Amino acid sequence: MENNKEYKISAGQIGQTVVQEESTGRKNPFFTEDYGTPHNTAPFNTIRLEDYEPAFMEGMRRDDELNEQIINNTEAPTFDNTVAFTVPDNLLGRVSNVFFNLLSAETNDEMDALAQKMSPLLTEHANNTLLNEKLFARIKAVYEHHRELDPEEQMLLEKTYDAFVRNGADLPAEKKECLRELNKELSRLTLQFSQNNLKETNAFQLHITEKEQLAGLPESALEAAAFAAQEKQLEGWLYTLHAPSYNPFMTYADNRELRRQMYMARNTICIHDNEYNNTGIVKDIVNLRQERARLLGYETYADFVLKKRMAENSRNVYDLLYKLLDAYMPAARREVEEIEQLAKGREGDDFVMEPWDFAYYAHKLQLEKYNLDSEMLRPYFELSKVKEGVFGLATRLYGITFKANPDIPVYHPDVTAYEVFDKDGSYLAVLYTDFHPREGKQSGAWMTSYKDQWIDKEEGNSRPHVSVTMNLTKPTAEKPALLTLGEVETFLHEFGHALHGIFANTRFESLSGTNVYWDFVELPSQIMENFVVERDFLNTFAFHYKTGEPMPDELIERIVRSRNFNVAYACVRQVSFGLLDMAYYTLKEPFKADVRAFEKEAWREAQLFPQLEDTCMSVQFSHIMSGGYAAGYYSYKWAEVLDADAFSLFREKGIFNTDVAQSFRDNILSRGGTEPPMVLYKRFRGREPRIDALLERNGIKPSK
Repeated sequence: MENNKEYKISAGQIGQTVVQEESTGRKNPFFTEDYGTPHNTAPFNTIRLEDYEPAFMEGMRRDDELNEQIINNTEAPTFDNTVAFTVPDNLLGRVSNVFFNLLSAETNDEMDALAQKMSPLLTEHANNTLLNEKLFARIKAVYEHHRELDPEEQMLLEKTYDAFVRNGADLPAEKKECLRELNKELSRLTLQFSQNNLKETNAFQLHITEKEQLAGLPESALEAAAFAAQEKQLEGWLYTLHAPSYNPFMTYADNRELRRQMYMARNTICIHDNEYNNTGIVKDIVNLRQERARLLGYETYADFVLKKRMAENSRNVYDLLYKLLDAYMPAARREVEEIEQLAKGREGDDFVMEPWDFAYYAHKLQLEKYNLDSEMLRPYFELSKVKEGVFGLATRLYGITFKANPDIPVYHPDVTAYEVFDKDGSYLAVLYTDFHPREGKQSGAWMTSYKDQWIDKEEGNSRPHVSVTMNLTKPTAEKPALLTLGEVETFLHEFGHALHGIFANTRFESLSGTNVYWDFVELPSQIMENFVVERDFLNTFAFHYKTGEPMPDELIERIVRSRNFNVAYACVRQVSFGLLDMAYYTLKEPFKADVRAFEKEAWREAQLFPQLEDTCMSVQFSHIMSGGYAAGYYSYKWAEVLDADAFSLFREKGIFNTDVAQSFRDNILSRGGTEPPMVLYKRFRGREPRIDALLERNGIKPSK
């Protein structure tokens, strides 16, 4: 998940704003608080590209006005008139949510250009707020002398104060100016990094006109490739670097040379000698973050980040990563060796397995050991049925229901909007689902929000609008969207994030939903992944898309038995990403090394294959370069310890146990960032988490 939101103290409109009308009489839809849509959802059907810039500019003006009102208040600073002071409409938040979410989900060259234009202005605006000495003086006064606060108020005060301090409010004037420039340049570079990544990904196409070159590929992959070619008005078959196209090709294609071409294309994104090369940008981002951290009094950027994480410091992060490496590496080596032996048995003893061979021969071994592969399961994972199953799981656990509402505007025909209702029938949230890849969408999968939740004394509980955005297998002219087991797991993961947003029930918007520590945010998502291999869950929706027959018990048993197939390899791979991330952000001196050489050394201990000289992940590693996971990629494994430990309670009491689910909702999902994560976790689990449940789940340690 990528959901990197910056905290903003300002929150809205002051007084009456005159709405400017165009000569046509059309009003900018952002300049009205009431969109006239169900639940006041974003009016995607009326927003035009030219609406964004004036809305951004007006939103920043209103924010400045609000800040001045706080500063010029003649009363002594208090929590209520300074920290929790808000007004109903947050124009800048509304336009930012729409624009930057669409920049990831449905962008184009014009949006990209506008983002480049607005990004430095928005950064400067944030700087003007967070470096405002008079505003900080009032906040500091409240921080040092305030009335008795409840836990949520105390958390908001600490978060507000920390936001200013961690953004330079305590620095002398000359250092503040330096920080402004660093922030502005970082904003520009991280945006450029993402745009280069998307454009370079979209630039590659493998166009095949001779079917014999596609031997081994299943019918579903051929149909999807033929459909992709038709969309481009080409003959034959078209393969891309988007996951639903790339992954089946690497798993099934017999043609080793074409697998090599696809692998090298995917793993050399943004390393080529062209305008999309991110090598220099990586160096600049790492160095700017390091310089920023040192300016704020930290030795490394990781020290700065981890001060506000459950892990607390880099020592604890490395402790987790190396514990996992020690526990999983022996099993991972055995997994790779077993696959190599199978490959040699088929190809000859002199066969040398390369990275583009791993998925192909791993699939052969999975067939041999379990008589199972993703193509056997696809007919039972038709997207509409999977959606029913996932929604039905939430109904069974929490009593909530989902109803599609075609009157809610959406930003693309692929998107469906649902109203979510609580178990008592009351309205709870809006959920957007966006499932399939397209050229204007970033790769990967994420949850985000178009509106967070908060509670207002006068208007009551303002409910959230959340979205899950993925890149799952598309339907073709002949078949509906048929998913792999891995794609079902991805859906469950992002849906878990969505539940975190849907169930939000906090007073303050900046503490609601997923506004929690980064190494806690993956718990609600990863706990949902556990259900993907549960027989009782699969029986609720896994029906053959043609015959309607349920998935046979024998096939489900094979899924359950194969759940830990290559699990150690997968863990070590994630650990390698965590080590790479930490290597960049624990640097104490400016980064001057060759990016590829540095990368290969940084994660060397966690590599299971010889590293190829020409490949590079850093230049496309959006999580740690342009997302919110810099010095935080370890959080996936950190949260995996939490989710295994938490789900063990469901296993103990029953995987559909509504009492356990209600406790998880009350103590974790609805509480957002209102209290420290460990306090919330212990309230749910009754104790601190233990790593044992993860090791037992993965078969690394015998179950008790």
